[in-house]
Amino acid sequence: MTMIRSPAVAGLFYSADARQLSQDVNDLLAEAKFNDFKPKALIVPHAGYLYSGAVAASAYASLRAAAATIRRVVLLGPAHRVAVHGLALPGVDVFDTPLGSVKLDQELAAAIAHFPQVTVSREVHALEHSLEVQLPFLQRVLGDFTLLPLAIGWTSAEDVAEILEQLWGGEETLIVISSDLSHYLPYAAAQRMDNETVQAILQLRQPIAHDHACGSIAINGLIIAAQQHHLTPHLLDLRNSGDTAGSRDRVVGYAAMAFN
Repeated sequence: MTMIRSPAVAGLFYSADARQLSQDVNDLLAEAKFNDFKPKALIVPHAGYLYSGAVAASAYASLRAAAATIRRVVLLGPAHRVAVHGLALPGVDVFDTPLGSVKLDQELAAAIAHFPQVTVSREVHALEHSLEVQLPFLQRVLGDFTLLPLAIGWTSAEDVAEILEQLWGGEETLIVISSDLSHYLPYAAAQRMDNETVQAILQLRQPIAHDHACGSIAINGLIIAAQQHHLTPHLLDLRNSGDTAGSRDRVVGYAAMAFN
């Protein structure tokens, strides 16, 4: 029997209606600036599309030139709802979205299952939005691909980098790190902190602190991997919720970055 992970935040973070969602994603991608980076890795925010969708779209728009060669996506995001040690696989066969189904890459999952920092937890993934919100963009830009989603809990950057190395692959494999930046600071303070964070990433300096980015452990792991593979990071977009759809009293920061 096929094990399916159903969408948890459709209708909350993005439209649950397939036609409307498709139109929303197409509009966001159409408005995004085109960058022909052919990235190996992306850092993408994961708030509701009203807040961070335009920033996310600037990352996914950078895949246009490389989309035809990408066949698998390794997607890492922080576990928000259920505490977990290490990196959690979902233990299912398919992730569903309103735009259709995405098959999980069982070959990749098997390749890392024996590592001590890797666990399997359907519970961790069941309500997790940080991975789910990336899928409609990936479905629209890439079409057919397999997915390896990992929810990141208590672990080290080195443990993440070790798993990334196992999953690295070639041009057919894209790494996506799902992370927002600062949380609930006043607008100007958030701008200062987020600029500091982005500059550190651009210089491949880690550790990035958890209060600077909710996906900091995965970002730090990517920085280690980027150093090993001689990747260059690029800033595609940097805004916060005060720039998009929210009050400027307490904002959340969003960056889109590409590594090639």
